[in-house]
Amino acid sequence: MRIIFSRKGFDSSAGGGPSPIVEVAGRTGAHRPITLPIPDSKGASRTTYDDLGLGDHAAKASRGKLSGKDLCHNDPMFLADGTCAFGQCGAAQTHLERQGVGIGDVFVFFGLFAEPETGEPHHRIFGYLRAEKINHLAAGVPKELRDLDHPHAIAMHASNDAIWRGEGQVAARACDALRLTIPGGPPSIWHRPKWLKHGGLSYHDRAERWLPGGRLQSVARGQEFVADIGRRKAPRDWLAQVIALIKQT
Repeated sequence: MRIIFSRKGFDSSAGGGPSPIVEVAGRTGAHRPITLPIPDSKGASRTTYDDLGLGDHAAKASRGKLSGKDLCHNDPMFLADGTCAFGQCGAAQTHLERQGVGIGDVFVFFGLFAEPETGEPHHRIFGYLRAEKINHLAAGVPKELRDLDHPHAIAMHASNDAIWRGEGQVAARACDALRLTIPGGPPSIWHRPKWLKHGGLSYHDRAERWLPGGRLQSVARGQEFVADIGRRKAPRDWLAQVIALIKQT
């Protein structure tokens, strides 16, 4: 089995700033992360930020560079039936294939967010997808994906374009246990799970990335970081806890 740490959403280059964490209406002290899809750069979207109810958030996070009328790359797409559709292509899709990622593996989506009180930027987990089906779009695009207006179904992004589908959900709460960045940051320094060791995460082979005190210097760029956990119990327990926290209302 493999766990894929999958970077998605706004950051300093894609969008211009971190996604927000907002107060939950009617629940004092409760907050939830709102992941902002990156702007559409390929003309392969029919969805605006206003369509998703994110116009004001996109304008604020981008410092006015974007508005609710701008088209966005709505991906991963979390659906009302408790599933997720996630498109990948190019070098990132090739990396997933070379790492042996397939049915039964789990994508753990993370992104850059701003703490609600301080504005501190940090990485946090905001959703997951358990892969149950892979649609290789060169072989044809299923009607249900076209009907969803998924950006990868609207137009091919690369010859190896694929949409991963399965059980998935976005987090309803911004709990501390889903935060990856160590207290005080910077965002790229993570408090890594105890089961994650040097040599166990793709793109993170350099020994100097694995810092004392259970910390990890995550790479600055890249989308899909793969951990092959085999049949080990500790990472499976960690993953089960993460999914339970994501599902918590």
